[in-house]
Amino acid sequence: MKRSATIIIAVLFGLIAVVGGCSSGDQKAGTVSIIVTDNGWDSQMLHNEIARLVVENAYDGYEFATSTASSTMNWQAIIAGDVDLDIESWTDNVVTYEDDKANGDIVDVGILVPDSAQGLYVPRYVIEGDSERGIEPVAPDLKTVEDLKKYPEVFPDDEYPDKGRIYGSIPGWMADEILYKKYEYYRLDEGYNYVRLGSEATLFASLTSAYNLGDPWVGYCYEPTWISGKLDLVRLEDAPYDPELYMEGKCGFPEQELKIVSSNKFADKAPDLLEFFQKYQTGSQLISKALSHLDETGATHPETAVWLLKENDYLLDQWLPAENAEKMRAYLDSIDNN
Repeated sequence: MKRSATIIIAVLFGLIAVVGGCSSGDQKAGTVSIIVTDNGWDSQMLHNEIARLVVENAYDGYEFATSTASSTMNWQAIIAGDVDLDIESWTDNVVTYEDDKANGDIVDVGILVPDSAQGLYVPRYVIEGDSERGIEPVAPDLKTVEDLKKYPEVFPDDEYPDKGRIYGSIPGWMADEILYKKYEYYRLDEGYNYVRLGSEATLFASLTSAYNLGDPWVGYCYEPTWISGKLDLVRLEDAPYDPELYMEGKCGFPEQELKIVSSNKFADKAPDLLEFFQKYQTGSQLISKALSHLDETGATHPETAVWLLKENDYLLDQWLPAENAEKMRAYLDSIDNN
């Protein structure tokens, strides 16, 4: 009963979010609206904008909308069929993923990024120092998550000087539940406060600020991101990944494939788009580079999507039939002419 109530609430939330992104009154006559999740992190937002460019300009008859909600709520909206796709889906973080797939509620469409990672990270200078910046190592024996128990004074919480501070994942992200259990399992709660910031932007701002000052910082990060592509970070080791222990926080995060998953209605709704999303694959290095471009230039996600496609023209031939690839190139060329 609790699960049913959650689904109902999630679907209602998803519908409200979708209406905010593209209301039925705004949809052009004869077009099909493709709705994808926006769970609030940069790399997914970039992937969404790349997909939007292709769906709306390489094909005819489609519009693109996003459902802005937590990853948990959006997942339930896909199961209900109210959202079509989750692009950059961290399925290993979803407790019900295997059951949902076995039940036919979720469909694996393709592998978006084959080489992702996540966990607790520190700047490399915390462990090794940085002679060019005049930074001495302050935790030279720090290798594992459990080792953090020895170093709470290295990562002080300014608001509570008697404890250290660990920056957790974002509230509503599935990784946050796992990471908090890890924080308790290793008894890090005895020496640290677990601090949740409200967004990816504020989390990465805290890391960037500490990094620029050469101050110690420890917290959640993942790849691909602009910050992992730009800063020299070290992911702390953990016990080997074990699917039986993972959800309890008792082992490391897996280095997982990030997937594109869909509702069980999507293949019938947009069969020609299904082929594109089955072939739509990027990679951590490519997306991290694009996100670094976004950060350094101040470009928007849509502008960065255009930049990425122009800089990596070969991707169109990998993803699209020849006719659609040429149509996409014509659209990109028209942007240059405006």
